Amino acid sequence: MRILLTINAGSSSIKFALFDAGAALRRLDQGSIERIGLADGPDRQAAVEQLLKWVGTHAAGDGRGHGRGDLSAVAHRIVHGGPKYSAPVLLNAAVITELRALSPFDPEHLPQELRLAEALAQRFPDLPQVACFDTAFHHDMPRVAQLLALPRRYQAQGLRRYGFHGLSYAYLMQELEREAGTLAARGRVVLAHLGNGASLAAVRAGQSVDTSMGFTPVAGIPMSTRSGDLDPGIVWYLARTEGLDAQRFNQLVNAESGLLGLSETSPDMRDLLAREATDERARDAVAFFCYQVRKWIGAFAAALGGLDTLVFAGGIGEHSAPVRARVCEGLDFLGVAIDASRNAAHARLISKDGGRVAVRVIPTDEERIMAQLVAGVLGVGLR
Repeated sequence: MRILLTINAGSSSIKFALFDAGAALRRLDQGSIERIGLADGPDRQAAVEQLLKWVGTHAAGDGRGHGRGDLSAVAHRIVHGGPKYSAPVLLNAAVITELRALSPFDPEHLPQELRLAEALAQRFPDLPQVACFDTAFHHDMPRVAQLLALPRRYQAQGLRRYGFHGLSYAYLMQELEREAGTLAARGRVVLAHLGNGASLAAVRAGQSVDTSMGFTPVAGIPMSTRSGDLDPGIVWYLARTEGLDAQRFNQLVNAESGLLGLSETSPDMRDLLAREATDERARDAVAFFCYQVRKWIGAFAAALGGLDTLVFAGGIGEHSAPVRARVCEGLDFLGVAIDASRNAAHARLISKDGGRVAVRVIPTDEERIMAQLVAGVLGVGLR
């Protein structure tokens, strides 16, 4: 058996999965290492060693058919590909050097992702590794959607709107075509990836037209601990009134804001829904989140010239019927009307029969799309 390994390294977690490199890309195993760098979790080096040990135990054969199988390739989710990378690429020393130069674009993820790739290369020097970029799906957005209204000299430094969650969006579009057909996938689609990290994308004819995240993943709608869009004047205000420097402000908007900041109790939507009847702060956090998602759907319908399909995905999008219902309230002018019983049952199609807009719930699978991408790059398996 030839095996593909997918690795999704975050700022405080590493998720991984193994796939049989056959036509069906059968998932063989998966796991995660959580709370990396926190008081009750492993440090970064211990987490890497834990992963390498798991890979050696679960994936690597001896090349002669002994053991579970032979690891053929590794796919890494790389959050930021900068202005250059619009497709998966084989990782080598030159590519890693280029990506390391992008670390100021994504200091939360990129250094850890590259250190992990180098650790795997040291342990398994002949193992091909492929970078799968979260920004690639949005790489060719219309120029007007890429621009930042800053002096043009900053464009030369790569400052533009990039967008993220691209691997999820690529998978969702693939599944939409499988479930609803090519005509639906080529129509006017809004994808709502709502989880701990949350964003939306406007897609027309299979191409990204716009997305809510921008230069960094902190932009757009509020998330579990990320603020989403803010008035930039807040930076100067907090610098004057509280002495916040850039590093402290980055910590504030990435780790202390969003649902956690508004509620002052939890970043988890499930907790907030359970408390909203008795806690005004929780009620505000839920209402603000749903309101902002609804606003972006309306804005993207304008960018697309209408709306044919709305897709919910991610932990909240897939599992929270109340959030889906509240997001869709008031969107009847676009033709969005959901069936309450279907929504409560988490059906794949939750819109009412005969509605102008198909509203779907599609579980995302970033690991599977990564396995597909690495197989395509290296021609591994897919027999």
